[in-house]
Order: sequence, then structure tokens, then C-alpha cells
Amino acid sequence: MSVRIRMKKLGRKHRPFFRICAVDNRAPRDGRVLEELGTYDPMIAETDARAELNSERFSYWLGVGAQMSDKVKVLFKKYGPEGTHLQARDAALAKRSGPKVLPELGAPAYVPKAEETPAPAEESAQPVDESATQKEASESVESADSGAKESEAANVESTASATTEDGGVSDAATEEDKSE
Repeated sequence: MSVRIRMKKLGRKHRPFFRICAVDNRAPRDGRVLEELGTYDPMIAETDARAELNSERFSYWLGVGAQMSDKVKVLFKKYGPEGTHLQARDAALAKRSGPKVLPELGAPAYVPKAEETPAPAEESAQPVDESATQKEASESVESADSGAKESEAANVESTASATTEDGGVSDAATEEDKSE
């Protein structure tokens, strides 16, 4: 009986997963196995964390004359006991097993404002004197009207003084009009 070390396909459609197994050479791809020696998951993002091999059992089966398939030879060369990617594999496995770090979300883009409703108890608690508020409003209007009349009178006096003796308007008066 010749023994072959090859991959057995598991998983589902578009999501493959492989077990590396020692199998009788005459057995079908997904058939009965002698021993499982590791796994290979091509869907893992970190390339060096995809393969896991049992080095002791691998060396046993190679010692009794088992032959590796081409794909398994590549994995064994990289991740076997004297592999070329062992340090990268250890770093990738440590990163994968550690806590997942999420970036900070920052301030929200939109925060709805809370609607404020006035308390009806406060309005009814204080009696409103309507006559006092009307008096205050009329006084403020009167003071604004008197201020406007005073400024209008000052403008008339300045233009009158700017007229010359012969009845013409001086240059200073026209400059003031332009500036206004």
C-alpha cells in the first residue's frame, strides 16, 4: 500500500477549506483517510496564518515512505519544521489571536436638537400687566422719533451754512451730500 499526503476538500461553495491528510493512494479525494496532519484555509486574510501543520506526524509519514502532493510540498517547504516562513507565520498567528482593534469613530456627523417646550405653569404664575408694557413701548417710539427730528434739523443747518453769499452751493456742501 502506498501512502500519499494530500489535501482533502471541505467547506461549502465559494468558501473552501482543506485538511492535509495521509491517505491510501487508491482512495478518492474526499474519501477515507489514515490520519489528519494539518489544515489549510485559503480564505484567511493573513497569508502566513493559513496553514497549520503537525510537524511530528508529518516527519513520521515521510519516514515510512509517504509521498507528498505538489501543493502539500509547497506548504511543507514554507511552514514545515525547517520552513522559510516560520517567523512570519508566528507573527501572523499572534496578530490573529489577539484582540481586534477598531478605529475610533469620531464625532457624529449629525445630532438632532432636542425640542424645548415652555412650561405652562410659569406663564400662568405671573400676572401680566398689559398697560405697563404698552406704556414702555410707546415711550421708546417717542424717544426714537425725537432723536430723528434733532438729526434732521442739524442737517438742514449745515446745508444752509454751506450756501455762499451769491446763492450758490459751496464745494464742501456737495461733498457732504455725496458722502451720505
